[in-house]
Amino acid sequence: MISALILAAGESKRMGTPKMLLPWGETTVLGQVIRVFNAAAINDVIVVTGGAREAVEQIAEASGARTVFNQDYASQEMLNSLQAGLHAMDPNAEAALIALGDQPQIQENTVSVIVEKYVQTGASLVVPSHRMHRGHPWLIARNLWDALFRMRSPETPRDFLHQHAQQILHIELDTPTILQDLDTLEDYLKSRQ
Repeated sequence: MISALILAAGESKRMGTPKMLLPWGETTVLGQVIRVFNAAAINDVIVVTGGAREAVEQIAEASGARTVFNQDYASQEMLNSLQAGLHAMDPNAEAALIALGDQPQIQENTVSVIVEKYVQTGASLVVPSHRMHRGHPWLIARNLWDALFRMRSPETPRDFLHQHAQQILHIELDTPTILQDLDTLEDYLKSRQ
């Protein structure tokens, strides 16, 4: 069983408004990310919440996702949310797809390719890349979760990937969507659907 972990605890300071709640097509930014995982047959989706907690949890739960609140969201970095989400994973999950809540451009096919590569190879880390740049979602098998749990701020998920570079199976994808996220209102207006 493979679960998805969507990091959505940020305060959206650069955006100036809670970006998970912004309209995206017929849903919201976060709703679209959850839809992509559901469409790719990922049935266990966890959303880590923080800023705008109630509204974000409402969207997540309406989309069939479970939520876990990162109580340290305002004082900690992404690593803390990642650890909180992994602690809440289903005990039967053998791997987790790590996604960003502000990346509604990700595609169902991308998720499917990453899962297929993991199933075929059993690699501990499967990371998509586009033109030699790592993107999301990336997959981490359970055998490496303890290594992530041992990390402390100011270490980051990027540091984790660097430390375990020899275990990464890179998948080169012909889509920049794995690199695109919404940091500013300009990013949103340029790419919204």
